[in-house]
Amino acid sequence: MRRIKGKPLIRWVVERCLSAGEKVILATDSDEIAKVVSDLPVEIFMTPSDLPSGTDRVAYVVRETDLDLVINHQGDEPFAYREDVERIFKELEEFPVVTLAVHDPESYTRREDVKVVLDRDGRALYFSRSPIPSDRNSLRFPYPLKHVGVYGFRRETILQFVSMERTPLEETEGLEQLRLLENRIPVKVIITENTYHGVDTEEDARIVEELLKTQESQHRVSS
Repeated sequence: MRRIKGKPLIRWVVERCLSAGEKVILATDSDEIAKVVSDLPVEIFMTPSDLPSGTDRVAYVVRETDLDLVINHQGDEPFAYREDVERIFKELEEFPVVTLAVHDPESYTRREDVKVVLDRDGRALYFSRSPIPSDRNSLRFPYPLKHVGVYGFRRETILQFVSMERTPLEETEGLEQLRLLENRIPVKVIITENTYHGVDTEEDARIVEELLKTQESQHRVSS
C-alpha cells in the first residue's frame, strides 16, 4: 500500500503486469489490496492467510485452476516488460523454472541484493546475498548478476516445490530458490537489459520513484 508517485505500489505492479499482454491474477489474502485494483481487468483470487510465502500463494492458485504455466511476479516489483514475459514462457518449453537477472555492479557488495552465478548454459549454479563470485585475482569477471525475483514455473514444478521440505542452504541464506538447486531442479536464468527494482525499504521507494519518472519522460519523448 506504500504510495509511489501518488499511487499504491500494488497498483503499479498490476498495471505493469497487464501491459505485458498476458492474463493477470492477483493472489492475496487482503481485502484492502484487492479493493485497490478492483477496477482493473485483473482476476482477484483470495487465498488463505496462513500460507508461508508468495510462492505458496501462487501454488494455491495453480492448484485451484487449470494453469499449465505461471509467472510469479511479486507484489513489491513494480516493473514488468512484455519481452521478458515472452522470453520466460518460451524458455519454459525446455526448463521447469525460469527467472531473470540484470547486470548491476553496485549490487556486488549490497547484502540486500541477491546475486546469482551461472553455468555456461545459463543455468543457475548458486544464489547468495554475499559477493559471488569472489574475485580473488582481480580478473574483473563479468559479474555481478543481480537476481530479479520474477519466476516462471511449469505447473508440476511449482506444486512439487511447495511440497518439499525447506533445505539447509535455503535456511542459511534465506533464499527459497536454493531449495530448487538443492533438489537438482534446474533454473534457467535470462539476463535482461530492462530495469527492475523491488521496494523493500524507503530508500527503494525513492529509487523506484525516480526510475518511474525517467521511464515516463522517455516514453513521452519517444511518442
